[in-house]
Amino acid sequence: MSWKRICATGDIGKDELKKFDVDGVPILIANIGDEFRAFPPACPHMEEPLEQSGICQNGVLTCTKHLWQWDMLTGKEQGPAEKPLLMYDVKCDGDDVLVFVEQELIYEYEEEDDDDFEW
Repeated sequence: MSWKRICATGDIGKDELKKFDVDGVPILIANIGDEFRAFPPACPHMEEPLEQSGICQNGVLTCTKHLWQWDMLTGKEQGPAEKPLLMYDVKCDGDDVLVFVEQELIYEYEEEDDDDFEW
């Protein structure tokens, strides 16, 4: 694949998250001030849609469902998060935000085991 224009830099306000589709791949873009980051739109913890439950503030993304947090510059876990945030390469070309999507980044989720549940 190649770099794809996803939006204009002015389309996403500071600390805002916005979901886009790039060739059938859902991507969430965050504006963290002078830089943009792109990542899968679901929380790596329990697939919570970060477009609704994510808060981006001071370079930290927080999923409000279980308070997992990530450093938006690196994707590294902060606080109780146990998995890093997968990230796509992003660059700006003038007023355009471009994303490089070689393949869809997908988190592995643990299956809940209902066999141990007792009534």
